Amino acid sequence: MTWILGLLLALGLSFTAQAEKFTIAAASDLRYALDDILEGYKAEHPDQQVEVIYGSSGKMTTQIINGAPYDVFFSADIAFPEKLKEEGLTATEPEVYAIGRIVLWSTRLDAGQLTLADLTRDDIKRIAIAQPAHAPYGARAQEAMTAVGVWEQVQNKLVFGENIAHTAQMVASEAADVGIIALSLALFPDLASHGHYLIDDRLHQPLTQGYVVTKRAEHNEAARGFARYMATEPAHAIMEKYGFLLPDQQR
Repeated sequence: MTWILGLLLALGLSFTAQAEKFTIAAASDLRYALDDILEGYKAEHPDQQVEVIYGSSGKMTTQIINGAPYDVFFSADIAFPEKLKEEGLTATEPEVYAIGRIVLWSTRLDAGQLTLADLTRDDIKRIAIAQPAHAPYGARAQEAMTAVGVWEQVQNKLVFGENIAHTAQMVASEAADVGIIALSLALFPDLASHGHYLIDDRLHQPLTQGYVVTKRAEHNEAARGFARYMATEPAHAIMEKYGFLLPDQQR
């Protein structure tokens, strides 16, 4: 009888440990903000094991549809969580957690003195944006350049990052003269030493960012708990620090 009780206790502990683990798939514009948020969250929940994978929202959506083991998905465009809901792959309704912004940023030029119209200048030979086909920040960059009439003129200058963090890396390494990146990345201290130009958000569709808990994590209370934590004051303060607008601040 004792060994049976011991086995049941061991199994119970195993189930508990499993419930305390979860994996986050997050748009790469969250790389610095989410890292800071998780630092505070882990201090409050030291027994939980959290893994974060950053990438483009479109590609992560495809991965989830194909069975990738992600428990919480933070997208740079709420349209992707909504697509997952339509596919029956979510345990919660898609919710807005922030609105993002795009900026011109450069390590070679003073981007604070540039506008989108300057992208046609002869001394600007390479312009980095995230791939519009699967990265919301790239799609909004294309919309903004189209709105001011420079998109067609700069086609031979464009170089594409796999996601917005990769795009920023291309500019930081001077593989591109200038890039259109997330404000949240431009405000990270290591990047903020270089100026940026905030692009008018009336030139593009809103970067309405949304999240869901996936069907895989339907009974994972740790994953659900972290999703709720994103609506707390400490998390909101960090999001605002990195230039995100909160849902009730949307234009």
